[in-house]
Amino acid sequence: MIKELNTQRLHLRRMEISDSYSLFKIWSDPDVTKYMNIASFTHEAQAKEMIELLEELAQANEAIRFSMIEKKSSEIIGTCGFNFIDFENNKAEIGYDIAKAYWGMGFAPEGIKALLNYAFESLKLNKIEAKVEPANVNSIRVLQKLNFTFEDQVRQYENSNESFIDINIYSLLKTE
Repeated sequence: MIKELNTQRLHLRRMEISDSYSLFKIWSDPDVTKYMNIASFTHEAQAKEMIELLEELAQANEAIRFSMIEKKSSEIIGTCGFNFIDFENNKAEIGYDIAKAYWGMGFAPEGIKALLNYAFESLKLNKIEAKVEPANVNSIRVLQKLNFTFEDQVRQYENSNESFIDINIYSLLKTE
């Protein structure tokens, strides 16, 4: 699988262990992790463990995650990628997170567009899905901006922080 993608303002490259401090700063912010189905990190070692896990999944062609680097500052401002890739059914699930200082600046849609192009053109996938908590209005706006279609709300889909939560399913087809 590809190791990097570029947009006008972003350089997306596969996560590296050396990204752990920057990603720890992002993943330790409760506002960022609120809808990520993980507890806010308290130690940089947790970021290293996450990067290692994601690299194992990438080696198995089951997922891929990129560090989002703003070209202007060379700073890691978030991550994006495919949480799960199902080649048998030609579909994948996307995920993304952005440091709070960069919210509302259009970086999430810009990074996701690069992922979509890669998914549809290079990986030959047919469908990209996103799972979003109904209260995560910022993420829902990003998906709407990218013309994702709301498919359904699945009741008590995931166990998050010791309670079951509903999840909205959005998708985008290659033909759209």
